Amino acid sequence: MSKRRAFGLTVGPLLYWWPRAQTMAFYAEVAEGPADTVVLGELVCSRRNEFKLDDWLALARDLRSAGKQVVLGSQALVMGEAETRSVRRLAEQDEFAVEAGDATALAALVQARRTGARPPFVIGPHVNVYSRAALAELAPLGAARWVPPLELALDAVGLINPPGARVAGAHGPLETEVFAFGRMPLAFSARCFTARHHRLKKDECEFRCRDDADGLRLDTAEGQPFLVLNGIQTQSAALHCLIEAGGALRAAGAQRVRLSPCSRGFARVVHLFDDVLNDGAPAAAARAELASLGLPGALVDGFAHRRAGLEAAELSSEVTA
Repeated sequence: MSKRRAFGLTVGPLLYWWPRAQTMAFYAEVAEGPADTVVLGELVCSRRNEFKLDDWLALARDLRSAGKQVVLGSQALVMGEAETRSVRRLAEQDEFAVEAGDATALAALVQARRTGARPPFVIGPHVNVYSRAALAELAPLGAARWVPPLELALDAVGLINPPGARVAGAHGPLETEVFAFGRMPLAFSARCFTARHHRLKKDECEFRCRDDADGLRLDTAEGQPFLVLNGIQTQSAALHCLIEAGGALRAAGAQRVRLSPCSRGFARVVHLFDDVLNDGAPAAAARAELASLGLPGALVDGFAHRRAGLEAAELSSEVTA
């Protein structure tokens, strides 16, 4: 008999462009790990086309066979008709749930539901839902889960979708999933900053983002890690980490947490979150172990507690190159 879990664990979408072999090895490891849900797909740049929709679907079927729930993610910034068609195709498949990355996906998902039965969708973290009224407007369109914008404090999340009065979704009360680990996606732009860094045009980028397994780090003039360039996406250099926030997550009504992939130590990250949130292991010891793993950033938690995002409850490990 499987254990009763206080929190579901979701492996978020892979935000970087890794070689195909590395990507497949990563998801083979995820298939053996304790996370019960995986978000697949290219959310950042449509030029990263080594995996097409049929490839993601094949991988999704493999993960489903391993006992995982699979959600297909859509791009967070859709530009042009070709990308719009890709979003429509994603919405029209009826095998897996879709996470809406933006309003284009929401519209496509609503339209697809009018033409036939579709799985409930997920309201992704880049859809601007900052109030209960906004969530109540979107949820009846077919949503089953909401991932709040990552800069929302946990007490604000609890006000929008409180555990005792959840917003009604497509098939019952809406589930809340909180971004709990990983570099914070801060912004998207039509311009590719990785290409610009290398003095290349976006359409002639030479796919330089493949050279940076965890993005291209930018430091301040004083040499302090600040931001990360990941194609058209800007991320924090530090890693948002809520492994010590189990009580606050429960109070906010979170039923699952999202862990965003990185190239080093991620399998252990997933196990530590499971140990702490679902088995009651000491959170401080787990956080100390995280800080020793050589992860690609310091551990911070400011946004969750109404502080600056790069603040932490205690001193974290130094960012590694």
